[in-house]
Amino acid sequence: MDEASPYTVIGALFIVLGVIFVALPYLSRYIDLDKIPWILLYVYRRDGFTFATSPILLIISVVSLVLAYLRR
Repeated sequence: MDEASPYTVIGALFIVLGVIFVALPYLSRYIDLDKIPWILLYVYRRDGFTFATSPILLIISVVSLVLAYLRR
């Protein structure tokens, strides 16, 4: 089998990270996510609503979109 292209590897990584971040609000009911540094994971809780995201993943996504736009 040929080597996977870098875009395929990055895409697979983003898919795995996305699945993890979708599962994080459910996991936060059972484990304490407040011990994870805020740059890796930001958890917002209010009135039974939980939102979890990764600021560093958002930054990487924006940078990759800007670079892709500039390369056109």
